[in-house]
Amino acid sequence: MIVGVPRESFPGERRVALVPAAVPNLTKTGFQVVVEAEAGARAGYPDADYAAKGAKIVSDRAEVFRAADIVLQVLCYGSNDRTGKADVALFRSGQALIGFLRPLGSIETIREIAAKGVTSFSVELMPRTTRAQSMDVLSSMATICGYKAVVLAADTSPRIFPMLTTAAGTITPGRVFVIGAGVAGLQAIATARRLGAVASAYDLRPAAKEQVQSLGGRFVELPLEAKDAEDARGYARAQDEAFYKRQRELLGKVVVESDVVISAAVIPGKKPPILVTKEMVASMAPGSVIVDLAGERGGNCELTRPGEIVVEYGVTIIGWFNLASTVPYHASQMYARNVSAFLLHLVKDGKLQLNTDDEIVRETMLTQDGEVVNPRIREFFSLPALPGASKGVTKS
Repeated sequence: MIVGVPRESFPGERRVALVPAAVPNLTKTGFQVVVEAEAGARAGYPDADYAAKGAKIVSDRAEVFRAADIVLQVLCYGSNDRTGKADVALFRSGQALIGFLRPLGSIETIREIAAKGVTSFSVELMPRTTRAQSMDVLSSMATICGYKAVVLAADTSPRIFPMLTTAAGTITPGRVFVIGAGVAGLQAIATARRLGAVASAYDLRPAAKEQVQSLGGRFVELPLEAKDAEDARGYARAQDEAFYKRQRELLGKVVVESDVVISAAVIPGKKPPILVTKEMVASMAPGSVIVDLAGERGGNCELTRPGEIVVEYGVTIIGWFNLASTVPYHASQMYARNVSAFLLHLVKDGKLQLNTDDEIVRETMLTQDGEVVNPRIREFFSLPALPGASKGVTKS
């Protein structure tokens, strides 16, 4: 079975789906690996390193798709809305596709992939279970984003983070406030603490308190009770506007007292809630920094401009997204480990084992045999259930 790794085509994307170190784990189990020339160059992985590990390098992108039984990408068509459509013509029936597909984005895009007869797997849909932990790409990329958000903030802020006792007196530590203590938020807390800042965090999920405190952060408790704060997958649930209004009122004082605010409150399939208003921004000290990790979907800050850095009321608001791509060497390494583990789970004896009784397969498989087959996605887009969808079916 041949695994193909094309070069990422999204503008500015520097990651690669497979790194050289991951190739031997696949070849020793019977895979052949074909890599498009220069696929890993922008992440720090030259073609020679792939060849040394047993991969075949080809210069023609179309040849990668022609040869591959399974295509591994970071941003597949769906998550790549700029240049991804060009790959659709290269797909062939029976081929498998693994990568970010943005399944809650456009149903038309998913149907285009389905119409080519591709069996696609969306890594965003990986269940957050112990069994699937080694395959959890979202957590890996969120870890990178949380780290980079703090580094960006520290580089942008006119203040330093650590407390220093100097001949010129004592410098007080920076104050970093993290809104949303998921994987990205927790890594932001850990990184801010390592840089010497005083870190605090808020999350509407009660379970987050212990995690924040374990990293040395202060958990901000608000006299608010969220209804069904998290879903079965561990993500925060959307609340009504009355809740968010009261939440903003209570968060305002903490935001105003902070030198840096990092917002990471994202709800899958929903527009992120506005948690930092323009009034809060106007009340912050000049030189303060907001890094909005929800920027790609509109942002948690009312003044965020997706993909841009703006200064409002003397406060710098960073709305960049795809931050993982700015640390491509290790982001690619983590991604490759996750997708390799997933690939080895899917393929046995040289064949895809598509047993939908297996939660990992059932939750991640997006398209098969010309249909959008994922139950969650069909429900999200109000599509009728497929015949026999409730029964596990094994295909290969």
